[in-house]
Amino acid sequence: MRRGMERARWCGGRKREDPAMRKEREDGGVALLDAAIAETWGAWPERESAEDDMAQALVRKVEAEPTLGDLPDNELVARFLEGNGLAFPELVRRYQSRLMNFIYRTIGDRDRAEDLVQETFIRVYRHLHRFDQSKKFSTWIYTIASNLAKNELRNRSRNPLVLFQTIKKNWEADHRPLQWEDPSHRPDDLFRKRHLRDMVERAVEQLPEHHRAVFVLREMEGKTYEEISEITGVNLGTVKSRLNRARNNFAQIIAPMLR
Repeated sequence: MRRGMERARWCGGRKREDPAMRKEREDGGVALLDAAIAETWGAWPERESAEDDMAQALVRKVEAEPTLGDLPDNELVARFLEGNGLAFPELVRRYQSRLMNFIYRTIGDRDRAEDLVQETFIRVYRHLHRFDQSKKFSTWIYTIASNLAKNELRNRSRNPLVLFQTIKKNWEADHRPLQWEDPSHRPDDLFRKRHLRDMVERAVEQLPEHHRAVFVLREMEGKTYEEISEITGVNLGTVKSRLNRARNNFAQIIAPMLR
């Protein structure tokens, strides 16, 4: 009986907690909860802001970074030597058709010109680490192509069978695709343009080898006298002299064709 009364008195004591103390305890719990929520949710805006800043900085960096197509030749060379495997295909894209036109006009054989263009890029790939990046890449690659074209002509002159096959090939009907044509041009304009280009190419083929090289480099490739001198390996005075004679010869060759 006494234990029951004491137990009732103890339980009653818990139920009769002082209202002021209870309010203080509850207010303290709410304050702690508010602090926890504020600490958690109050940090998110700052974190999002920081991530946004990082994302915007990355976007600005990407936008400011030039694409490979916008880079100069020597910068592409540097990128490739640093390990960027996409830089070399960009160099090929820039020079493939230009070297094709140059070599074809020099040796007069389109199939063989394609082989020599491929050989040019193989040599460039193998020896790119030796390229002096203080010099112009275009001059260097044209020098390689010019040397290959010279060797081709030299070997051809030593082999009568190869020379005969080349001449015979020129007798066949023209099977080459049209070049530098604009579909917006009228058909008669395209015909005249192609006819004129054929005449020019035939006239160039008749120039002596040493005249043909400087003529093609200057008049068709737009190279400077200094670049032609580096590419052909002859001094500046000889370049100008050969070019002058090549122009005179070209004018005499093509004049009858224009009548």
